[in-house]
Amino acid sequence: MNFAALGVAEPLTRALAQEGYTLPTPIQAKAIPAILQGRDVLGLAQTGTGKTAAFGLPLLQRLGQTQAPLAPKSVRALILAPTRELAVQIGDSLKTYGRHLGLRHAVVLGGVNQNRQIEALRHGVDILVATPGRLLDLVQQKQVRLDLVSTLVIDEADRMFDMGFIRDVRRLVAALPKARHSLLFSATMPREVAHLVAEILKDPVRIEVSPAQVTAEKIDQRVYHVAAQDKRALLRELLHDGAMSRVIVFTRTKHGANKVAQLLVKTGVSADAIHGNKSQNARQRALELFRAGRIRVLVATDIAARGIDVDGISHVVNFELPEVPESYVHRIGRTARAGAGGIAVAFCDPQERPLLKDIERLVRAPLTVAATPPLPASAAPVAGERTPGKPARILDYAARKTPRGRFRGKRQKQKRAA
Repeated sequence: MNFAALGVAEPLTRALAQEGYTLPTPIQAKAIPAILQGRDVLGLAQTGTGKTAAFGLPLLQRLGQTQAPLAPKSVRALILAPTRELAVQIGDSLKTYGRHLGLRHAVVLGGVNQNRQIEALRHGVDILVATPGRLLDLVQQKQVRLDLVSTLVIDEADRMFDMGFIRDVRRLVAALPKARHSLLFSATMPREVAHLVAEILKDPVRIEVSPAQVTAEKIDQRVYHVAAQDKRALLRELLHDGAMSRVIVFTRTKHGANKVAQLLVKTGVSADAIHGNKSQNARQRALELFRAGRIRVLVATDIAARGIDVDGISHVVNFELPEVPESYVHRIGRTARAGAGGIAVAFCDPQERPLLKDIERLVRAPLTVAATPPLPASAAPVAGERTPGKPARILDYAARKTPRGRFRGKRQKQKRAA
């Protein structure tokens, strides 16, 4: 089944064909017809499954069919995203898909001067993509009005909770008309997301793409058991393989990301780091260099990597295992996108073995153990890395049985790590 058979209009299918997209992903095949019919939708899918097009294509089509003069500072459709990178990626995708429709859209996010964003909103927009904090600021400054929003999309709702944005989200939703079309997408379905679904969706169509399908089908997952002090040498050794052409390396901390990137540059590997301490312009510049192939390795923290949408990522390297197993799925979802294959590599030191077990339990399969190649003598530990014998900070999963314990713990760790 192609996009036209799903009911997608010709201007959109033409734009998709120009980008080489011909066949819909499973979530697109299920979500697009329901959204075109005006049904509220709950989409449960990991990153990399094509959910941006799943809501973006029918949203663009419905707006294109009912174009009307825009009121000053007004918004017809609002998309909320938890991170700046994801907001930018959604905005870029909408621009690509809707190039033949003539709709106006804007992206509003923190970390940059708001004056250009205010100017973009001055005459009204058809679609606004926003992070919650900056949008709430502009609403309070009366620089944007939400009383004419006809469609609301909340993307990565579970991440909204993880990052502590849910109060802002609820305040924004309260400013919207009660009669509206609402869509919510989330990788996981904790109790808090279920409560939000009950609050904002009316008789929704539930569409689910299981994590097992996302992680197991196209991604070759490997684990190296290695001492913490040998991880840098192992990374350098693996990067001798020319097949590692476009690589994302994940660390837990901002400081660790900087140190790994600096180490790679010193050894002749083109690399840069992306994390929450860098300005939005610096993060976008690193992303563009990575996308253009001018740097080979992008070193990232979990939060900064959300929304990285770059084709052709050959490898994802978990330099340090994440403390929340769901983050592993998000990380490796950066590769094997749009039907391609990919390789996910994990470095596991002895103190991280409980984290590895949690990951294998989540993906319902053991990771393939790879033989560690001979390594040179270990150097002094990089600042920001653990030293041998110092245990990893492992979440107390018993605390996750209650919503407060679970998400407070995750938010605190992410604020430290991002």
